[in-house]
Amino acid sequence: MAVNQVLFLQIEIVNEYMKRYNISIDEFNELDDKYAILEFIEAGYEPFHLTGNEGIFEEINEYIKEQRAAKGD
Repeated sequence: MAVNQVLFLQIEIVNEYMKRYNISIDEFNELDDKYAILEFIEAGYEPFHLTGNEGIFEEINEYIKEQRAAKGD
């Protein structure tokens, strides 16, 4: 896996995620600081690069939900 491919996917997903959920880069950064979304995307690159954005958004949202539950947020 090339670093550039992972970075490209992260950028694409972050931009689309912010548009989809109408959040700013600062709001996304807060989520990432709390839940390590960019690391989640990197770790899931192999299946994610074959999945459409909709599926990736669902995975991210499920991951955040699980992290919130685990942290008691």
